[in-house]
Amino acid sequence: MHQRLSPKATLGLVLFLVAVWGINWPLTKLALTDVPPLLFSGLRTLIGGLLLLLISLRNASRLNWKQNKGAYLVLALFNIIGYYGLQTVGIGYLPAGLFSTIVFLQPVLLGLFSWMWLGESMTWLKVLGLILGFGGVAEISIGGLQGHISPIGILLAILSALCWAIGSIYMKKKSAQLDSLWAVTMQMLIGGVFLMVTGSAAESWGDIHWTPAFVGTLMFISVFVIAAGWWVYFKLLDSGEASTVGSYTFAIPVIASVFSIFMLDESVTLTLLFGLLMICISIALVNRKKPIRADQAALASQRSCGQGS
Repeated sequence: MHQRLSPKATLGLVLFLVAVWGINWPLTKLALTDVPPLLFSGLRTLIGGLLLLLISLRNASRLNWKQNKGAYLVLALFNIIGYYGLQTVGIGYLPAGLFSTIVFLQPVLLGLFSWMWLGESMTWLKVLGLILGFGGVAEISIGGLQGHISPIGILLAILSALCWAIGSIYMKKKSAQLDSLWAVTMQMLIGGVFLMVTGSAAESWGDIHWTPAFVGTLMFISVFVIAAGWWVYFKLLDSGEASTVGSYTFAIPVIASVFSIFMLDESVTLTLLFGLLMICISIALVNRKKPIRADQAALASQRSCGQGS
């Protein structure tokens, strides 16, 4: 249901989302040494969905399965099966830096689709900001542009970004109809079961190393990255413009790089700092409010007085 968040609440949720989705990349890189990719995607998504189910059941009447089952299936198809499934398979075909750069076409696609399908404003400053943000992500990921370039990998990365963007727009479009908590819960459960079945058919459960470090990482990702992260992301989408929310996700590769410096002993580079600057400018441009002219302000004031009389 549509509910406008206060600026303070929005900032807090954005900071949380960028932090947990940023640390997800190095944590996933560490976890994949102990688990096959499809099974890992299925496990973390299904666990996250089950945890959310425990909370959602307190308001079971908001599920509205008969009315919303089609929407739940579409969300699971794009946000979980498409985004996570294609991403998990595709990252094996390309250097990680290049793959993540292509995936973060998503905010640009989200801005374009929100203008086309949701009627959101599209100014030249917003267009420039989205392009600059993508350029910042590309600058940060420049070290991953070396190595074998696979057309299949590029295609899967583009499709992954496309699924994420379409799933986000669809959720925004259906926000008045869907309870956001149930929407996240059901897409996690449906998508998680599909990925688990697919992973069980293509991979071996015997290849999972159930070490304390892996279990801890799996639970952290399931709780904070999957369950809480996706709920916060859709909460922000419900409250504001899709293109504006999308612009903040440009900061995720920055946070991922910072965590990687400490967790994976990666080095600080000038490209990282320059990319960070580009992304900061990008977010400022996309979120810049158009100034209200004096005549527009006077007209709004007259309307307000007329309604109050």
